[in-house]
Formats: sequence, C-alpha cells, structure tokens
Amino acid sequence: MQLREMLSFALLLFHLKANCLVSLTKPRRMPQKNNHQNISILLDSLLCGYDNSIRPNFGGPPAIVEVDIMVRSMGPISEIDMTYSMDCYFRQSWIDRRLSFSGHDNDTLALSITMLERIWKPDTYFYNGKQSYLHTITTPNQFVRLHHDGRVLYSSRLTIKAGCPMNLADFPMDIQRCPLKFGSFGYTKKDVIYRWNNARQVAIAEDMKLSQFDLIDTPAGNQSYAVFGSFKNSISKVPSNLNSHLDEYSMLLVSFHLQRHMGNFLIQVYGPCVLLVVLSWVSFWLNREATADRVSLGITTVLTMTFLGLEARKDLPKVSYPTALDYFVFLSFSFIFATIIQFAVVHYFTKYGSGECYFSSDFSSDESDSDDDWETCEKIVRSGGESVNTRSPIHHVIPTDPTLIEIIPLNPYATIPLKTRRSSSWSAIANYCFHRKSTPQEVLVNNNVQRPSITAHSRTYRKRKKRTPRFNSVSKIDQVSRVVFPIFFVTINLFYWYSYLLRTNRIQNVGYS
Repeated sequence: MQLREMLSFALLLFHLKANCLVSLTKPRRMPQKNNHQNISILLDSLLCGYDNSIRPNFGGPPAIVEVDIMVRSMGPISEIDMTYSMDCYFRQSWIDRRLSFSGHDNDTLALSITMLERIWKPDTYFYNGKQSYLHTITTPNQFVRLHHDGRVLYSSRLTIKAGCPMNLADFPMDIQRCPLKFGSFGYTKKDVIYRWNNARQVAIAEDMKLSQFDLIDTPAGNQSYAVFGSFKNSISKVPSNLNSHLDEYSMLLVSFHLQRHMGNFLIQVYGPCVLLVVLSWVSFWLNREATADRVSLGITTVLTMTFLGLEARKDLPKVSYPTALDYFVFLSFSFIFATIIQFAVVHYFTKYGSGECYFSSDFSSDESDSDDDWETCEKIVRSGGESVNTRSPIHHVIPTDPTLIEIIPLNPYATIPLKTRRSSSWSAIANYCFHRKSTPQEVLVNNNVQRPSITAHSRTYRKRKKRTPRFNSVSKIDQVSRVVFPIFFVTINLFYWYSYLLRTNRIQNVGYS
C-alpha cells in the first residue's frame, strides 16, 4: 500500500512538472486592458444609483452644454414657403461627474446608442424649426463617447427644415440671412447654459455647393430668450414689475448668409426684356403709312412682355411690395407701351389721304409726284380714247370689261376707270386730271372740255408748283424717337443697376448684428 501511494505521488509530481514546462515554452498572453467583462462591470458601477431625470450638478451651478455643427449640404431654399433645409452633424458635449472613472487622459469609451436612454441628456430643440428629423437608415445615425473625466459627447445626423424670413425687395440681387436658433425646451439659464465650442463652431463641408446661392458667411452668437414663467394672469392684470415673472432661457444662434446667383435671371428675364424693348424700336424705322405692321409689332411685344412678367413671379411669394425684378419688368413694359403711344401720336399728325396708293403694272410706281400724274393724263389724252360711261359726277364706272383697270387717287371723292387702249371720251379724262385734288363741290363732269385746254392747263400747273413725293414719308417724331428712346432706356438702366448693386454691396459689408 505504501509503495502504491508513493508511485501515485511520483506520477502526480511528474505531471505537474510537465505542465509547468509546457506553460513556460508557450508565449505569454498580454492581459486585456478593457475587456467586455471589465467594461460591463465599469458601466454597471457608474449607473448604479444613477438618475437620468436629474441634470448634472443639480442644486449647484448650471450645466454647460457645448455645441458645434458640421454642415454637409443645404437646400432646397424656398422663397414661397420662406424656409431652408440642411443636412448636418449636430454635436453636443457636457460634463457629468457621476459618469467619471479612473484612467488615463486618453481613455474614452465608445458606447452604444442604447446608453442614451440611461443617462441624462439636454432637451435641445430648434426654435424656428418646422420639420426636422433624425436619419435612421440603416441604424439611427447617433453615437456616444464617454471620457474618463465624465465628459459626454453626443453626435447625431439631422436634416433640419427651418424658417427663414426673407426680404425680397432686392430680388434677384438680394442677400438673405437665414437663422438657426436652438436651446433648451424646459431648463432655464439657472439649470442649463448653451455655449459654442471654441475649437469649432460652425464648419462647412468643402464639397458643399448650392444651385441658386453662395454661402458667404456663417456668424454665430449666444442669446437669451425671456418668456413668462409661472405668470398665468390675464393681460389686463399684468403688474408693473414684470421682471420677477420672466424666465430666461439660454439660446444659440447661427445665421447663414446666402447670396443669390443672378445668371439664371439674366438669361431668362433680363435679357429677353431688353431684346423685346429693342425690337419695339423697329417700328421707328417703318413708314408711318404702314399702320398694320406697326400696330401688330407693338401688340406682339406687349403680350410677350406680359407673359415674361407673369412667368418671373411664378416662383415668388405674393408679397405686398415690388421687387427689383418687378421694377425692371415694369420699366420694359412701359417702354414698349410708350412705343405704341408714340405711333398713335405719329398717326394723328399724319395728313389725310397720304396713305400708299397702288396702281396696276401699266403705270409707274413713282406716280406719287404731281408731275407724273399730269404726264400720265397727257399720255392718255394723246392716245385718244373711247366713250366712258358715267354713273355720278364723282365716280365714273364702266361695265365689266377685262381690259379695264381702276385708278384709285388720293382724293376719296373722285375715281375714274380708264381703258388701257384708246378712249374717245375727253370729259372723263379732263375730270380726272383737273378735279382729282378738288373739293366735292368742284368735282363736276364737263363734257365740253377740249384737248388743247388740258395740255395748256397741265403745263401751267407744273410751272406754278412743283410737288414733292408724299408716299413713304418719315415723320419727324419717328426721327426724334430713334435717338431719344435708346438714350433714355440706357440712362434708366445705368441708374437701376448702379442703385441695386450698391445696395447689395452695402448689405454685404454689414456685419451680423
């Protein structure tokens, strides 16, 4: 028995020695600094007795919440709703001594978002927010970092849609300042104070671009928001000392200064308006006798200008004041309308009967001259003619004959049809040659007029007065308008652009108040 016990003890020593040798030959593992068990024990110890409904430093100084924003993108910016949207990383940081633990300065715990439900966090909300949401694809875009000194960093990705009160008086050369206001919903300045992070307040992504605006500045600051606290009486019973009933809330404010691009409006509105005004001036080079052409051109430009004006305001709110674009459209419309009024004046001072008169191909196109009229009469007289039937003293008509043409004189009281071949009726020819410029009382058919008297009278008349052409005449008002209208339009444009661009530069240089 003793021998057997001694052998068992020897075998046991041998196994122990062998195990020791194996363990010495294997590489030694480094102990984990923060393994799962230790972290779980640490968090359980930190949250033991922790009340997430009580703010840090309760009963003492207010908790300081530092905020910074990283803007990834902006848009759309709506003038009709007066809102803007942006996608950003919203970071908040505060110190909660109840969550501090021993460790090195660089010790940081990356916690799950479920930890947010177990610790205190500020009740931040956006004062001018309208429709904001947290991104949840594929998981809620949030993270929490816990430092050894109890500082908590809480970051979330938000899309914020906020109100932006716009002043469109300088549209489309305006600079809009869209604010973003946020603070605590329930804690006053006695409990929570918001501050901007000194390292970075508002950062803008380098690849961020806007389609209609340029982001030129992002000034930020702190403000206090005072509201009535427990004061619930009616307005008629408001006491003289209101300060005792006011609660001040800490609020942070950042303003996004947006300068509008003008290229789209220059192409779609300003350029076509200028071209339409210049097109309306073409009527100054048209004959004043071309009534249909000038009226059609004026009406077409007016209707096109009206369409452009309505189209320009389609994407704008119905504000009660005119914008810079409205002034320019109205200016262009006024010049086009003035062109029509100018033609009405020209037409009013045009002499009666000075319109264009068209003859057949057998007569010269330059028969507007009095000399040519008398030469035509002489040729007809020398060629002889047949009898012409007369219906009335002032209008001579021949039955339907394809060889007959009708000469329409400027005098509306006497017209006479003539044959292209010879005619033996001298009375109708005499009436046409002698009385075409006479009054209705003087236009009488005289069948006893002889041929020699026609020739003598025509020579005497040509010697007495040399008439000038009356067709295709140019009005002095048109000649003056060709110079006055362009000069006046260019002058007003220079004043318009100088005024609004100066105002834009002045607004651009004004700092954030």
